[in-house]
Amino acid sequence: MTGRGARLSDAAGGPARHVPVLLNEVVDALALRPGGRYCDGTFGAGGYTRAILDAAPDIRVMAIDRDPTAIAGGAALVSEAGGRLTLVEGRFGDLADLAADFGFAPLDGVVLDIGVSSMQLDDPGRGFSFRGDGPLDMRMEGAGRSAADLVNGMDEAPLADLIYAYGEERRSRSVARAIVEARRDAPITTTKRLADIVASVVRSHPDDIHPATRTFQALRIAVNDELGELERALAGAERALAPGGRLVVVTFHSLEDRIVKRFMTDRTGRAASPSRHAPAVASAEPTFSVVARKAVTAGEEELRANPRSRSAKLRVVERSAAAARPERTRR
Repeated sequence: MTGRGARLSDAAGGPARHVPVLLNEVVDALALRPGGRYCDGTFGAGGYTRAILDAAPDIRVMAIDRDPTAIAGGAALVSEAGGRLTLVEGRFGDLADLAADFGFAPLDGVVLDIGVSSMQLDDPGRGFSFRGDGPLDMRMEGAGRSAADLVNGMDEAPLADLIYAYGEERRSRSVARAIVEARRDAPITTTKRLADIVASVVRSHPDDIHPATRTFQALRIAVNDELGELERALAGAERALAPGGRLVVVTFHSLEDRIVKRFMTDRTGRAASPSRHAPAVASAEPTFSVVARKAVTAGEEELRANPRSRSAKLRVVERSAAAARPERTRR
């Protein structure tokens, strides 16, 4: 399994190389400048951060990660960077405030690689994956409600709605019903038990994804408020970027990509034109300009080397001089 970052991690069956997806494309999209100040909002194992630092000897990076394990793992890169890397434990939804607090505002670029990292998936103790049995946790920060709290505490109908909305699981009602029936016997506390429950009602062909994939995705997104954090991060980048600064976002599934595409379409003034019969409405000045109209995807060489890159989409826009719009994101 490969994913965000650039170091070896002990995974089940041996070490797995963590490869940053679309690395060259991200670096090109950022249009890095000597002396620039950049934010890597999803540090992971530091793959993007290292590439940014390597681009010029006077570039500075503020890297953010909400996972304490990632922060601890980045200590060596902080030392190696000689004062050019500030590693912050926090949420990328707060990047505008963090950039101001740590003296990085305004920023010349922001990169966000959305979703769970391979390091988190590879550790059964984190409870993100059904590949190995572990506690049903999924909390990136190790605080707040866990996935076990959701599957054991939610009523059947809201649980089905959650699995459908965040996992796009067509059999969400059957999955929720099976979970509620199973927890009557005993609380569901491990990843294997939940995966087995889901697999009992969701059928798949041998070439399909595991039957529990969508349910696990939905729980992870809900536990960590990933879509709300993404909306906050996009609005934060708008506030923190200097004119000419680039916003680069890599997503891995349609829920994330729709949010990013909608934000960029709105902020570049490319929203659908109103009906000629509708009342005239003053349009806001675009806060970003178009860099690439279509999402960038992995080339054949990367697809062969890193199967995870198959679903990756990179979108990029450039900040204009217009004032940032009021933040209207979910909390």
